[in-house]
Amino acid sequence: MAAAAQPPNIALFILFLPTILVAGMEYQSLVVTPLQIRPATRPHDDLLSWTSNVETLTREEAANAETKTSLRIDLAHRDSLLSGNHTPEQAFQLRLDRDAARVSKIEETLASAAPIGPAPVSGNRSRRGRRSFSSAVVSGLAQGSGEYFTRIGIGTPARYAYMVLDTGSDVVWLQCAPCRRCYTQSDPIFDPHLSSSFAVVPCGADLCHRLDVAGCDTRRLSCLYQVSYGDGSLTTGEFATETLTFRGGVRVARIALGCGHDNEGLFVAAAGLLGLGRGSLSFPTQAGRRFNRRFSYCLVDRTSSTSAASTARTSSVVFGDAAIPRAKLPLTVFTPMLRNPKMDTFYYVEVTGLSVGGTKVAGVTESELRLDPATGRGGVIVDSGTSVTRLARSAYAALRDAFKAGATESGLKLSTGGFSLFDTCYDLAGKTEVKVPTVVLHLAGGSDVSLPAENYLIPVDTRGTFCFAFAGTDSGVSIIGNIQQQGFRVVFDGAGGRVGFIPRGC
Repeated sequence: MAAAAQPPNIALFILFLPTILVAGMEYQSLVVTPLQIRPATRPHDDLLSWTSNVETLTREEAANAETKTSLRIDLAHRDSLLSGNHTPEQAFQLRLDRDAARVSKIEETLASAAPIGPAPVSGNRSRRGRRSFSSAVVSGLAQGSGEYFTRIGIGTPARYAYMVLDTGSDVVWLQCAPCRRCYTQSDPIFDPHLSSSFAVVPCGADLCHRLDVAGCDTRRLSCLYQVSYGDGSLTTGEFATETLTFRGGVRVARIALGCGHDNEGLFVAAAGLLGLGRGSLSFPTQAGRRFNRRFSYCLVDRTSSTSAASTARTSSVVFGDAAIPRAKLPLTVFTPMLRNPKMDTFYYVEVTGLSVGGTKVAGVTESELRLDPATGRGGVIVDSGTSVTRLARSAYAALRDAFKAGATESGLKLSTGGFSLFDTCYDLAGKTEVKVPTVVLHLAGGSDVSLPAENYLIPVDTRGTFCFAFAGTDSGVSIIGNIQQQGFRVVFDGAGGRVGFIPRGC
């Protein structure tokens, strides 16, 4: 038993070691652990079976829940739910497939972005565009539409279901009865007729006009919505307001959401989606008065059980002032949150440069990573659903070449060929620990995010192949993915207009 517990302790210890300076190049240590899958989460585990609601709480507990200022719930990872069905390599390849669909969606959305403001589309209206609680997140229920999900109660009394959480989407929606076309989900489909808090949004209401694509049911004079995704998935139905219940009895009333009667595509098992984007219909914006337009999440390493991130606190999402720790933790940095005037969904930051081994990479310029407000092109997005960080092609090439040079100096052996979208991989079979060049992201305002070694040199198979976890893109937009974010608490402070990165924040 003692031997089995040793690797996580070693990994955590190494994370705290100072960088090592060799011939002018800064290195840090990486514990070599081949690709693994966490033990399967059992169906009766509390996270999966939770259905308690405010009606089951005592009167005092229910009263406290209505004004509760914080709530934290642990979560499981999607791969742990499927670990009995896939080998580690298969699970990782599925993750990269979802990643490709996700990035394609973001690129397509931004490429087609039009100036914000109403415009007719086929007779429909079109628009592009302080308290605290937290809830559990389970990674990966929808292909191409978000990597994490949580269990939420919908309606009064609450009916419980899994909902995808997605920083790249705004509209909240779920499948509703009666279904014209519905995909298979884990829980019974929500029936709005059984909820006393369900109310349709009238066609002329401001909420209806905020939708990207809206219509009107002329018989009921109710607003209709449609949301489509870059992977071909879509949902359409009535637009309504409803009460959402989170674990601990926290209830959020009158959240505008889509009640989808026609849903198809690549969604898997989840009932719908909780949009965490920056638009006016996202959950953080709608609940902004109560939760002060602040939320944060922390995602643990999903491939190596010996990583420092995986041995830390489990993943969570927190809304409200508790999203930002009261005591400033070491190495916490904040940078201005930028807005794309052509597309208000995504969270942008300004990356001013990159360093490898303690030296700024000369081939990375601010201009190729800067958002152009006039066209809405370029810039860097922080996204929960993208796994692998994408950088403008020339910036990626300069970063990769600098890393390869430093890795060669430390004696790392390049593998022949690449793996999937990775073009720089190393054969670390038989090794227990290696030294790798440090990698730092420089952000506007003088903030530096120093990445742990496990956030950029990752295992891709069970044989000891590790790859540099960045990729190039020609789309113009760069994305900081969740592999690079793992172990950080990433703060989206809408009230303060900033994005924060807190190391070891889980």
